Order: sequence, then C-alpha cells, then structure tokens
Amino acid sequence: MSTKPTVVVAMSGGVDSSVAAGLLLRQGYNVLGITMQIWQESTTQTKGAGCCSLGAVEDARRVAAKLGIPHYVLNFKEFFAEKVINNFISEYKNGRTPNPCVNCNRYVKFDALLSKAQDLGAEYLATGHYARVEFNEDRRRWTLRRALDHDKDQTYALYHFTQAELEHTLMPLGLVTNKAETRAIAEELGLLVSNKPDSQEICFVQGGSYTDFLADAAPETVQPGDIVDTTGKRRGSHDGIAFYTIGQRKRVNVGSPIPLYVVGIDAQTNTITVGGNDDLLEDGLIADDINWIGLPGIDGPLPVMAKIRYNMEAVPAVVSPGENGSLVLKFDQAQRAVTPGQSLVMYEMDSDSVIGGATIQRTLR
Repeated sequence: MSTKPTVVVAMSGGVDSSVAAGLLLRQGYNVLGITMQIWQESTTQTKGAGCCSLGAVEDARRVAAKLGIPHYVLNFKEFFAEKVINNFISEYKNGRTPNPCVNCNRYVKFDALLSKAQDLGAEYLATGHYARVEFNEDRRRWTLRRALDHDKDQTYALYHFTQAELEHTLMPLGLVTNKAETRAIAEELGLLVSNKPDSQEICFVQGGSYTDFLADAAPETVQPGDIVDTTGKRRGSHDGIAFYTIGQRKRVNVGSPIPLYVVGIDAQTNTITVGGNDDLLEDGLIADDINWIGLPGIDGPLPVMAKIRYNMEAVPAVVSPGENGSLVLKFDQAQRAVTPGQSLVMYEMDSDSVIGGATIQRTLR
C-alpha cells in the first residue's frame, strides 16, 4: 500500500499524460486514471485520434491496464460544450480569435475535474502539461513556473490557476528535459503510446476544419463580405470572417504591389480590414478577465515579460491597472498582430515564474 497521497491523473490517451501517470506511480503515489469524455466520435479508431476522443479513451485504458492502475471515464460532454465550445462559437461571431485550450484547462480540467478528483478522495490532480508548480516561501504563494524544456513549455495556456488549484496540482513533466526523454520513459514503462504523434487539431472538430464546424454552428461567420483598406476603400471580397485572424496574409487576394495583412475584423459589418506590415505594429493593449498568480495584484506600473501568443518569446513591457478592473500593457518595442480574444501572459523579469494573465480586448491604438 502506498504511503503517499492519492492522485488522479487526467489521462488523454497521449504519451505525455501516460508518462505523468507512470512517473507518479514510480514516486509512490496511489494513482487513479480518469479520462474525460468531452466529444463523441463516430469511430473508435485509435491511430491519430485526438485528445479525449473515443480512440484516445481506449489508448488511456490500455495504458492504465499496463501500469496496473484503476481507470475511469467521466462524461464531461455537456459541461465542455457550455464552457469551451459555446465560447469558441461566440468569439468567432464577434470577430475575435478564441483560445479553446485555455478555457478547457481553466474550466474543465482544473476546475470541474479537480473537484471530481477531490470527491473521490484524491489529494492531487495531475496532468501531462509541461510546467512546474512550486511554493514561494518568501511570498507565501504557490507559483507557476516554466518547464525545464522551454520548447515544450505550456504555461501560456495555464495562467488561470488559483492558489487553491495550484496547491492540489502536480505536473511531473515540468522537470523533464525534452520530449525525447518523455518518449524514452514511455518505452521504459512499456507503453504502446510511446511513439504516438502529438495531437494538433482542435479536439471537437476532428475529421474536418474549424471553419466547417462554424459553418454549421454559426453560419454568419462564413458569409461573404468586403475587404477594405485602412482608408476604408473597398479592395475585394472575403469568404467569411471565420477564415481570418489578425496578422494573416493568406486569403488576402486583393491585387496589391505590397504584401497586405489582416489588421481588423468587424463582425457587425462583416468586413475585413487589410494593411501593410507597419499597420500591424501596436504599442500596447487593454486586457480584462485577469488572473494573478505570482502576486495578489498590482496597484501601479510593473515591468514584466509579456507573451501575446503561444509561439513567441516573451518581450519586455510595463503593466498598469486600467479602468473597470482591466489592465493596460505597454510594450518596450511595438509588437506585431495583437489579437483580441487571445491570451496575454506575463512573467517576472529575469525569471520563469508566471505573474498572471488576461484576455486581450483591444489594442491601445
């Protein structure tokens, strides 16, 4: 019998969460595996199956059997639809670019699933995310730090954590040096998913594109409209606002001697605005729906390192309190393609700890 606490591992059927379960088992924890059924597929084929699909559920079940741990499947379909899919549709209706993985982590995995884990008597919920959870003795606060493998670091999608959630969360892959080491551990454990490809698609639109999904769920987002330039002059037409995001060049077919990019999306008029690369540069942004982790909050300007998209290096900026509970962030150097609906995540200067994050509402322009 294990002398360590019980931990529920969110098992998606991929190599990361499978190795997380194996590592915690090695460390002496009493491990239970839970897979969330959040979307129904018409096939049980496992090859290439996405996160939490029926095929992924079967992969997770096989891994649990190999590790000798109990495995349960819980139906989160309706809750997932309410918190993730409905938001995804709503944001595109409003001409914004959502981040469904952030909302899934926030509301489904580390809220509803953590609560379910505690109902089962577990002390911790663990996932296969690449991040570190530590306690800062000086501040007496739980902190979220970047993974040792910065190429795989996933803190950008995890800024939502509360102190209570961090206290009961384990992320063993935060200490893994790279993905090759993760796969090597999976091979050592004899897991059949050791060479399974990483899932790249949005889990609830498997078998098609997100625009196909939106064509059914929100047909107004795929209606033709005008493309105009920054002066308001009509330059061409588009196939629907769902096909575009800020900074995009593809599908901007307006016959220009210079490259043109999407610089604005107006859902009310169904209009795409295009401009040159300089038109994408912004001095700062306004964000709301703020969550602070490393600090309880701010009452004045604070230098930070900021990220406004997943695949970018954090850049120097200064964040200040804004109006009506918002925040104002000003970059030291103008940044390209600030996108409403995406996440702003802030790190401490000269550190890998997350200070907090928010949802981008608009640029300062």
